[in-house]
Amino acid sequence: MTVQTKKSANGSKRSLGWLIQIGVPVLLLIAWWFWSDAQNSAFFPSLRDILVEFQALWLFDHFLSDVVPSLVTLAVGFSIAVVLGVVTGLLFALFPPLAELFSPAIHLYRAIPSVAVVPVFISLFGFGDEVRLMIIVLAAFPPTWIATIDGVRAVEPQLLEMARVYRITPLERVLGIQLPGALPQIFSGLQVSLQFSFVVLIATEMLGASRGIGAMTILAQQSFMSVSMWAGIILLGIIGFGANFILEMIRKPLLRWYDKSRAVQLAE
Repeated sequence: MTVQTKKSANGSKRSLGWLIQIGVPVLLLIAWWFWSDAQNSAFFPSLRDILVEFQALWLFDHFLSDVVPSLVTLAVGFSIAVVLGVVTGLLFALFPPLAELFSPAIHLYRAIPSVAVVPVFISLFGFGDEVRLMIIVLAAFPPTWIATIDGVRAVEPQLLEMARVYRITPLERVLGIQLPGALPQIFSGLQVSLQFSFVVLIATEMLGASRGIGAMTILAQQSFMSVSMWAGIILLGIIGFGANFILEMIRKPLLRWYDKSRAVQLAE
């Protein structure tokens, strides 16, 4: 197979992949539209009514009072968890005694489902924004921390030996070799941390917060306002998809070299 043929085949696969990714959701939405229009159920309102409610509820009435606070809490909590996870992960990977001392406690905490600690923290500290922020950080920290440690330890020894030969300083070695080499695994950890952050945010809002997307959605469910409830669920899906999309857009330029090397390995 020639190089040109391989490129054409890869281009066709990418086009087919994009077609499937776009086409399947569109077909599902069309099916939902017609199926819900034909129903007469209080629990499954028509998609037409849900979209009208979505526009009125989330784009106007509750955007500043509920959507923005949820997004800010998610972004701040996730960012703090990422910084703590990467920095402490680097320290633990570079100084094994630290890992031996603290790893058992962190792994024990990591084994507890993130949502399970939400009622405990709310009972102890209340429903404030600071409490939600703390819970998000604690839930999102372990995946990034573990991924950073594993990524730094997985850097090829030949690269580290070359750094010693050229007398590269420890700081340059960490920032120029070990941290970039660990980025593929770090971003895998970030994806998990982002999911945990989002789930815990909604859980904390549903368990007693007075504002936020989760609070409004659970209030609609408890009040049998099914149209508003479904509008909230759709908004949660959009935010989750958008957050993952933004993370992927950050990942692509930083890991272009890694994706190219993987593509070459698969093509051989």
